[in-house]
Amino acid sequence: MDKQKIERMHTGKGFIAALDQSGGSTPKALAAYGIGKDAYSNEKEMFDMVHAMRTRIITSKEFDKKHILGAILFEQTMDRDIEGIPTADYLWDKRGVLPFLKVDKGLADLAEGVQIMKPMPDLEALLQRAVQKHIFGTKMRSVIKEANPSGIKKVIDQQFEIGLQIAKHGLIPIIEPEVDIHSPDKAKCEDILKTEIREHIAKLPKDVLIMLKLSIPTQADLYKEFIDHPQVVRVVALSGGYSREEANALLAKNHGMIASFSRALAEDLRAQQSQEEFDKTLSTAIKSIYDASIT
Repeated sequence: MDKQKIERMHTGKGFIAALDQSGGSTPKALAAYGIGKDAYSNEKEMFDMVHAMRTRIITSKEFDKKHILGAILFEQTMDRDIEGIPTADYLWDKRGVLPFLKVDKGLADLAEGVQIMKPMPDLEALLQRAVQKHIFGTKMRSVIKEANPSGIKKVIDQQFEIGLQIAKHGLIPIIEPEVDIHSPDKAKCEDILKTEIREHIAKLPKDVLIMLKLSIPTQADLYKEFIDHPQVVRVVALSGGYSREEANALLAKNHGMIASFSRALAEDLRAQQSQEEFDKTLSTAIKSIYDASIT
């Protein structure tokens, strides 16, 4: 592990930009950006357009290490170049931003109030490629919708099992058990989740480091003990469907937790904007999320 990079993520001020929309969510991301389905005729053209969108964000003068610690990439983004440089290398060498890779293959059907991750039969090969591409860490998402202890345990068992597999490659796994912000039992879900995470962290080998990506909790500072844990590099928050204004206000109540926003970061960006308009809009979003992340 690169101690300089770990220290940057552990103590640096800023947030993580989530730029990892994949096959299922790409059309929605493009539509929000002002590009409708009539603008592309096949999957290749669609992914070319979303890469152009991500490239525009990453190459903007506003996207820099002063405010941004890391960026989460989709597999295809990792495999592509920006200005002739592999994306992960461009992020670190040109922007000082640590590259992460989304490794999950989506969610299984709802069972016991949760959605665990689908099988990842090609994970080993993907992790080997990630190391070759100079990726710093990974991200994988599950979803919790009900306060079902058995279901929540299955989510965390799976997340930590795969997290250990990822850590063996020298990568920092981001464990992401999202609690649906619309769940009527959100606070109870979070209490059960906290207990499960605590028990799993206690069993980690002492040389393993992880990160946590969690929904902004109903009770402020609920996850403070994880923020202070020596084996947790960082605890980051997902926006989970909140607007940027809502997410920022809630995040600011959680000391030491930083943002890892996707929709909330890009919600006002449009393909039709001039470069000046685009940069100004991105700057407003970045600075507001940064401010909420440094409480």
